[in-house]
Amino acid sequence: MTEAYVALEGGHVIEGRGRAPGTARGELVFTTAYTGYEESLTDPSYEEQVLTFSYPLIGNYGVREERFEDDRVHPRAVLAKELTEDVADWLATEDVPAIDHLDTRQVVTDIRDGGAMKCGIAVGEDVTEEDALAELEQCKAMSEHTDIGTQVSVDEPVVHGADNDGETVALVDCGAKGSIVDSLIARDAEVHVLPYDAAVEDVEDVDPDVLFISNGPGDPANYEQAIELVREFVEDTPVAGICLGQQIVAEALGGTTEKMNFGHRGVNQPVLDLESGQVVMTTQNHGYTVDEPGDHLEVTQINVNDDTPEGLDGIEYDVLTRQYHPEANPGPEDTLEFFDDVLEMADQRAKRAVPADD
Repeated sequence: MTEAYVALEGGHVIEGRGRAPGTARGELVFTTAYTGYEESLTDPSYEEQVLTFSYPLIGNYGVREERFEDDRVHPRAVLAKELTEDVADWLATEDVPAIDHLDTRQVVTDIRDGGAMKCGIAVGEDVTEEDALAELEQCKAMSEHTDIGTQVSVDEPVVHGADNDGETVALVDCGAKGSIVDSLIARDAEVHVLPYDAAVEDVEDVDPDVLFISNGPGDPANYEQAIELVREFVEDTPVAGICLGQQIVAEALGGTTEKMNFGHRGVNQPVLDLESGQVVMTTQNHGYTVDEPGDHLEVTQINVNDDTPEGLDGIEYDVLTRQYHPEANPGPEDTLEFFDDVLEMADQRAKRAVPADD
């Protein structure tokens, strides 16, 4: 059996079965998702993290590229109770270390008790516990990854749906899932994907109907240019955001964010809409949350489990954000109308801007 070790923050080392070789380090987190492992593994929001699957069997329906959210695997390493050969081979091809035959119930319990933590991974024929501990020693806290946007964003602007005749969306790519672009294109939008550090002039060149801030990894406070874009355009342009995007919008408009103990990662997070009283199930993947929305935003939806903000609306500005992923792939799809609401917000703003006939 290939040697495999996980060194946890504090120095405790656990052993498992190596399925894909290599060494890695990152923030140890878990997801409760029981399906959609391909989408999770290609989600840019998992950059610089080590992903633990709490569901025991990962890979029972193979690996299909049409399910990918990006063109590569983003977690630095993967832990599971049991990985199929398909997934293990895929991770080996991607040079992502993978370990199974672990007590993932205990790993998840450790994370819930101690919070998301630094860890080191070592997998291979001749690795030792010391190799995993050496990786742990070099592991940085998520907030210290100040340039993490460069790892997940496009380098140059990319246009999708150029032949569409609907609203024009400037999507600031802080690590956007492909499903966000797909959801907007399906609604006839023309989507200009811009780098996470796009300048004001880059957005002005697009002349968008909506400024949309994407999901992504890390501390929202480190996305200073995206925060500046929201401040620059919010008075004249509708603004939307998903996941990290909600946090960035809050930071830009006088709110505050904070790191959660172990975050929300899974496909069954219940969200309460405060106006309708309806509860919907959502997919989520985030380790930071909005603490206080500030004076320009109001909380319209909350997480049923811990009351954290799940939806924000602008009070005097056209702003609409969600902490969860309405475009969740493979689901649930309870909240896909968010994209309709965003584009309708832009349409209504445009109509108000047209002078009435005398």
